[in-house]
Amino acid sequence: MNAPRPLLSLDEVLARLAAGSAPHRIAETESVSTFEGLGRVLATDVVSLLDVPPEDNTSMDGYALRAADVPAPGTVLPVTQRIPAGHVGQALRPGSAARIFTGGQVPAGADAVVMQEACEAVPGEGLGAVRVNAVPESGQWIRRRGEDVKRGAVVLRQGSRLTPQALGMAASVGAAALTVVRRPRAALFSTGDELMMPGEPLRPGAIYNSNRFTLRALLEAAGATVNDFGIVPDRLDATRAALRDAAAGNDLIVTCGGVSVGDEDHLKPAAKAEGELDDWQIAIKPGKPLAFGRVRRADGSAALLVGLPGNPVSSFLTFLLCVTPVLRALQGAPTAMATGFPLRADFDWPRPDRRREFLRVRLNERGGLDLFPNQSSGVLTSAVWADGLLDNPPGQAIRAGDMVRFLPLAELILR
Repeated sequence: MNAPRPLLSLDEVLARLAAGSAPHRIAETESVSTFEGLGRVLATDVVSLLDVPPEDNTSMDGYALRAADVPAPGTVLPVTQRIPAGHVGQALRPGSAARIFTGGQVPAGADAVVMQEACEAVPGEGLGAVRVNAVPESGQWIRRRGEDVKRGAVVLRQGSRLTPQALGMAASVGAAALTVVRRPRAALFSTGDELMMPGEPLRPGAIYNSNRFTLRALLEAAGATVNDFGIVPDRLDATRAALRDAAAGNDLIVTCGGVSVGDEDHLKPAAKAEGELDDWQIAIKPGKPLAFGRVRRADGSAALLVGLPGNPVSSFLTFLLCVTPVLRALQGAPTAMATGFPLRADFDWPRPDRRREFLRVRLNERGGLDLFPNQSSGVLTSAVWADGLLDNPPGQAIRAGDMVRFLPLAELILR
């Protein structure tokens, strides 16, 4: 009997995945409208074309004036101009005030803004006057030119994945288009004669292929273009043919099932025949088996291959932990795992595993974490119910009240 293979730590596997993916980094870039940049990875830095704000402006509705002209509460000043946002006023005459609105450019000569709640309008000729009921300090309620961003400053770094707020930042510095890395092309297929598609009558011994839907959506959420090769029969020749076809036009091949040690698990021999493959056992639960390698193309280049386990929760979690960093490496983005943050466990976990566990948990109204009662790798309900994972070290028992490490699923999926 063969001795059991040693288990690799998740950190060691992530380091190997990053090193193996780096030579396959996508070189092609494209220019996209800033409107269309969500989720893309920057290929170049975004440099500000201007100061932000471009001129001193007010952060409040009120009156622009000289602080020295208001020596005491109740001082009355004539209002000589009105400055809405988007308009430029004239230089402020000494001893006068300008009615100004949020975002309006502060006129030359003014050094303070008094919010309208601290003022009273005094009717009179023209724009009338204002009674200032608070003594201002020089600089109050003024946003200075370049206070947020200086012209020429790098506001977004190469390798950043573009979030909604990053797109707003790019627009604020005048970037109408962005240079981004070409989307990764990912092939996806499942292996297993037992798999059927929803809508088909379920024959005896068969199951619906939920993993195909989960993994396809995860690939799309990670920014990849997906080429779905469907369900591949449990035959070595069919699996080899699927790998060749998938490698031809894709950067990454993701498979589900066939990475165990059964007689019908053909992915490993097929991948070794079509390229090279490392077959790992990771010290995590769920999701112990993982395959990583390359499939040769006709021109001598290769596509990366990640083979995931077939149990629904195992494939879901292993994708988040191991495939997401590969996709990020292909685009030149940082691959470090999400750090999470500490929260209180409101449950007991008295029998921990010797492997690092990723338990499905959910925030409760008390600010702590509840545990899904069934942590089996086949219970997809747990992943739907949960809003995060508890990253539990090997052998660590948990008592209610302990502080634990919480990883939000949204952070893992949309990083």
